[in-house]
Amino acid sequence: MRMVIQRVLNAEVVVDNNSVSAIQNGLLVLLGITHDDNHNDIDYLIKKLINLRIFNDEAGKMNLSVSDIEGAILVVSQFTLYADTAKGNRPSYINAARPEKAQELYIQFCDTLKNHFTGEIQQGIFGADMKITLLNDGPVTIILDSRVK
Repeated sequence: MRMVIQRVLNAEVVVDNNSVSAIQNGLLVLLGITHDDNHNDIDYLIKKLINLRIFNDEAGKMNLSVSDIEGAILVVSQFTLYADTAKGNRPSYINAARPEKAQELYIQFCDTLKNHFTGEIQQGIFGADMKITLLNDGPVTIILDSRVK
């Protein structure tokens, strides 16, 4: 399981010209799922996500978590995080989980996050053609992979 985490001042997901979710001050999480991901991957990444100290304290140092600042989290499924570009110029997505499994784990991820994070949680729509706007704060962008511990 892979996550691209962006510290944002705001982020919004639009589907068919309709806003389906939006947050202020928090984290936009792009979540990629591969074939052998399971609940252990979810637990590991959620713990890292909610405790990652990437928000500034009073001294301007990155020392606070999204929980500390009472920020929000927006989670969007992103199968392209498992793109393989080793051969040619057209990415292969063979390493991304099949949609049925990916959707199941995406839902489990969001449900588990709700059990561990007391702040606002918003979601994209799995499998939809989403337009995402964001104002990256910093910019701060972190990549986490549950296989790299």
